[in-house]
Order: sequence, then C-alpha cells, then structure tokens
Amino acid sequence: MKKVTLLMMTLLLAFSLPANAQFGKLLGKGKSAGKKSGSFATAWEAEFDNKATRLAVSINNGQYVLGTDDNSATVLDANGKTVWSGDYKKITTNKTNKCEYQYVIQRGGDKGGYLFLFDERKLGTDRVAVIDIATGKELWNSEEYQNLIPKGTKAEEGTDQGELETVKYISELDAFLISQKASVILVKANTGEKVWETNRFKGGVGKYIYDPGRNEIVMINFKPTALGALFAGFKNQLVKINAVNGDILWDATFIGTIEKELVTRRAIVDLWIKGDKLYMYLDGLQVYNINNGQKLWEVTYENDMQGANGGLFSGGRRSKIYRTIAEPLFTDNAVYIVILGTRDRTKYVEKHDLESGKLLWASEKITGAFCMPNIYKSGDKVLVQVGGKVQVQEFRLEETSAGFGAASAFGGGSVKQWVPYIYWDYKAQKNSVLCLDDKTGKTSWRSEKFDKRITDFIIENDKTLFVGDGDEFYGYDIASGNQLFDVKHNDAKVGKATDVIDFGDKVVVLSEKGLASYNKKDGSRVYATEKIRGVDYFYEIEGNYYLRDQRNSKNIIYGIDMTNGETKGSVQSKGKGGSPQYGAGIDITDDGEFIFAFKGKKVEKIKVNN
Repeated sequence: MKKVTLLMMTLLLAFSLPANAQFGKLLGKGKSAGKKSGSFATAWEAEFDNKATRLAVSINNGQYVLGTDDNSATVLDANGKTVWSGDYKKITTNKTNKCEYQYVIQRGGDKGGYLFLFDERKLGTDRVAVIDIATGKELWNSEEYQNLIPKGTKAEEGTDQGELETVKYISELDAFLISQKASVILVKANTGEKVWETNRFKGGVGKYIYDPGRNEIVMINFKPTALGALFAGFKNQLVKINAVNGDILWDATFIGTIEKELVTRRAIVDLWIKGDKLYMYLDGLQVYNINNGQKLWEVTYENDMQGANGGLFSGGRRSKIYRTIAEPLFTDNAVYIVILGTRDRTKYVEKHDLESGKLLWASEKITGAFCMPNIYKSGDKVLVQVGGKVQVQEFRLEETSAGFGAASAFGGGSVKQWVPYIYWDYKAQKNSVLCLDDKTGKTSWRSEKFDKRITDFIIENDKTLFVGDGDEFYGYDIASGNQLFDVKHNDAKVGKATDVIDFGDKVVVLSEKGLASYNKKDGSRVYATEKIRGVDYFYEIEGNYYLRDQRNSKNIIYGIDMTNGETKGSVQSKGKGGSPQYGAGIDITDDGEFIFAFKGKKVEKIKVNN
C-alpha cells in the first residue's frame, strides 16, 4: 500500500490512526450526501444493500468498497458492482448479530481484508467473528474471548475510537494479539488458530515493533479499560518475545503511565530500535539494551504535556490539546530533546550522546512559549521552532436528524451524539526562530518578529529557512541569521497564514481565506487566491494536494493545483462513513486519484484528475 503523506498530520492521521484500519465507532451520524462540485468528474455512483450507518470505506485503494450497519454488510467492487451482501447472523455460524464494535483491517494488493465483529451479549457468552472482505465468507468465530470491551458500551457514544484496546492486529504476522485477564494469545487472523499463549505478559499492547530478521516482537503494555477492574497487581511491562512460540526473551519494567489521545485513542508512547538499543518515548526518553532489556540511561521529562493539561469536559464539548513538544531528533551519534521544566514550566533543548546518554549541552531556557513542536538539524546548526500550531482533538455534542432506528419509527425526530473533530489551532504565546550552535548549544541567532503566530519551517539545502507569521513571510540565511526578505503577506488578502507547503522552488502559504505562493529565491509572490476559507487541514497524497474545511458541521475536501492555486474541484459531505483522517463521509485512495463520498446507502466515486 502506498504511503499517504499528511503534511499537517504527522503520525494521523500520523498521527493518529493506523493507516490500515478504519473504525465504525468514530463516525458521525450526518445526513447530507457527498455531492459533485467544481470540475471533478464522477466515475460511478452506486448503492449499498444496507444503510451503511456504521462503516463506509474504500478498501485497498478502491479495490473494494465496504458499507456496514449493526447487523449486515455490503461490499462493492472497483466498478461499483455488488460483490456480496448479507446479514451477520446468516454469515456467521455462531450467529453474531448486533455488533457493538466493528473494524476493518486492510491487507493491500488483492488480498482484501478482514471485517472484525464483536457481539457483546448481556445474557450469555460474548461472540467474536471475522469475515473475509473479498468473499463475504466467515473465516472464523469464537466465544472463548471475553471482556474485550467495557460492559454496556454503545457504539454511538464515541467512547473508544480505535481498535479494541484488547485486540491488536500485527500486520507483519497477519495475526491478532488478544488480551485476556490471565494471558495474551496470538491468533492467526485468517483462521482463528491459536499460535501461542503467554501468561508472562498482561494487559493491552500499547505499542509494538517487529524485527523481521529475528522474527521477534518488542512490545509495551498498558491497562485496558475493559480489563482494568480484573487486574490485581498490574505492572508496567516492556518485553521482547519470540514471535514463533511466544517465549519471553526478556522482561523489563518501565516507569510512566501510558495515556491515550482523546479521539484517536492512540497511545502516547513511541518505540524505536537503533543498532543494539531500544528507545522508548514515554514521560521522557528511556533507553534499553535490545539484547537483554537492561536499562542503559534515561532522561525524564514530560512528552506531549499529557494532553497539554488543556482538557475541557463541560457542556457540549470535550477537548484536549496535543503535539505541543517536538519528538526526539536522532542523528548518527546524538539525540536532541525538547525538555519541559517540571517546576518553572520553561522549555529548553538538550543534546545527549546516543551511546551513553551523557548530556553534551543544554540550550538557554525559553520562557513564554506554550509549545515547541519542531526541532530541525541543518548542517552545524540546530533550529528550534518556539511556538506554533497545536493539535486539538475534541468531541462535540451535536443534534442530527434521525433517519433510521428508534426515532424514525416514531415519525422522525433527532438524536444527540458525540461527533469527533481533529484540527490545528494557535495559542497566544511568545514565538520565535531559535538557532543553536550544534557543538556548544549556544544561541547563534534568534528572531522574535512573530507577534501573532509562527508557522512550521521549510529548510532548503541546509542554507535557507522559510517561515511565516500571521501577516509576514520571511526568508533567513541559516548560517548568519541574516533576513533575506520580508514579504507583507497581508497584502495577498488571503487572511493570516496558518501553515507553509514546500512546493519545488516555491513556498505555498496556506491561509485563513486562501493560498499565496512565493518564490524561494527572493520571496516574490507568484499568485494569491481567495477562493477557499476555513481550511483546517491539508494533505499531500502522491503529488495530489487537498485542503479540508470542517466548519458548520460540514466536511469539504478541495483538490488544489499548487502551480497556480486553482481549485480542481470539491466534495462536500456530512455523511456517515469515510476515513477518520479525511473526516466524515469522505475517503481518498492511496494514490490520491479518486475520492469516495458516502451518504447512507449511496456512494459516489469521484475522479480527481481529468
């Protein structure tokens, strides 16, 4: 599967959700259709046999299109023709029916994928079933696995937006790791056959790394909501395990608490293997010997500020802030870390030797900055972005028309539900470009001309830095700090700058009301367009550029020609389904050439480039 690069969503969507899994519980209950607009051409329009109120998503770059409701599924082929359709209770031999959880695993190529169903039964044994996307046949079912989700959870409540906390798909092994009270079990995804079971690892899998050369898995645990009450003496575990037989090769205890993001439910932890060392990013940086699990060194600090302490849980909105602190920046022999002081809340940068963890230098303390989301290495300089955008994840309690279910049975009406939103925002703070000498950590130069906001940086050939604030666009010589140009971006009349896009010999400045493009050589303006407002995300997918507007409970995706700023077309939807990374009712193929717009039973495939 080709990689989707999300320029504003590192990890999403990057960030966020696994690229190969889409989840029915994340999706809103909108009513509006995806509709043709601009110059986009419709490849085809089709209908699902069911209402597609739970999942509606393209599979394997549009090879299949899946639509599900609580009790049934329909799969279309690449031409919009029905491949199969049926009720779960008829497809599954254990009569799995109303499914509290559903998610699809995409396998790439012509392999289709898996539709995972979980049927929680209040009086009886919980049921699990897995259906083959390509054929509609049941691959396996089981009633052995219990307590996989919190009891009484309703799909529409939006309480958990990811894979089941207790079920992790290991793509490299084509298998599921299923957490139970006393053990973790590896099960073949296509047959349900138990490969191994170990009682030496307990809890859910927060993060894992697979080593294909050794056929080993390194994974870290957390206490899942579903099993939390069942655990006694739960301990934090970091383990290396033999993927063939489940033998624990080593077991280490880590320090810290794994939290999950509000909407994506992504565990706020990362693992990297570099040489013979394992690096874990959790409440700081913890480093282990990959061969025996011995802790070698650590630097303790807050990463991502635990949601930035910005949680708001009142009225009709639940909100948290993320992406506030830059991830560690690794080079061949060092790692650079943005440190958040625990007492005075000031921030600074530290450089540590990669082998020993020895502190090589610490920068000046930086006050007045809410976030420091990016650091860059450029030749013999380290560039620090002080201030900038932060990611907001929130649920909004919205009232939508009830076109199905109990409300419609009594003559229509409306229902309230928590609808997820992920977007970028700026916080008032002291912004600047800080350039440090790589050998000493001393400040080489600093620019504090950013009164309103500061965008991310674009660095050209380790020589030039381009950056914008709300009303200006700047170019700097990295070596000296000399300002090469200062362009009055507000003259473009496209509103305040929100981000920058690297586009060949130009920089395109995404703004509140449109786009403006500038030549890198001298800052001269190439074009400005006011045609697009309210954009909160942009995506680059295999050379195709998209902007997204989620205002007023809508979801509009624009296709943009970055050479001239012209709009190729747009698709608007408040519909059910779609990929969480593109918003309700919309999905885009991995090559960026087609958009799928969903509305209930209907789906439209749209060609981006004529």
